[in-house]
Amino acid sequence: MFYYGIALFVFIVDFVTKKLIAARLEIGEQISVIGNFFLITSHRNRGAAFGILQEQRAFFIVITVVIVAAIIWYMQSIRDNRRSVLFTGLGFVLGGAVGNFLDRLLYGEVVDFFQFNFGSYTFPIFNVADSAICCGVALIILDTLLSAKEEKKSLNNGEEKDNNGHEQQTIS
Repeated sequence: MFYYGIALFVFIVDFVTKKLIAARLEIGEQISVIGNFFLITSHRNRGAAFGILQEQRAFFIVITVVIVAAIIWYMQSIRDNRRSVLFTGLGFVLGGAVGNFLDRLLYGEVVDFFQFNFGSYTFPIFNVADSAICCGVALIILDTLLSAKEEKKSLNNGEEKDNNGHEQQTIS
């Protein structure tokens, strides 16, 4: 249940920040946070991350329903307390996916507002949900790497090989 709480927290923060931006800033209006490096910029996106696949609303609605259903099914069917990194990541992805889904469903576009400039390069504008999805995917990848390492350790029955191929005893 804790991981659904993470998803709910992400969803609420995303929802509130998007509503604040939409209510207080005109599209294109900017507020400097750190010079020209970090700006709050009111922007609308009818595509996916980085503005790809513009005007594909039906596709995003269907794919999000499938992803959200798969995450919920997985979280309900796997009860492994050792997988907290994985479930935290899934909570972040779930909250972010539902946050952007609601915007697409109700308005046909997503409110984006975090803008970062690196010299003359402007990183695509994004929102809290996008950040949560990226952080969640990073945690899922981290869990996969950690699980693979643990699995390898288990297969070696506590024995690992050093860089020269010699077996070494590990203490668990």
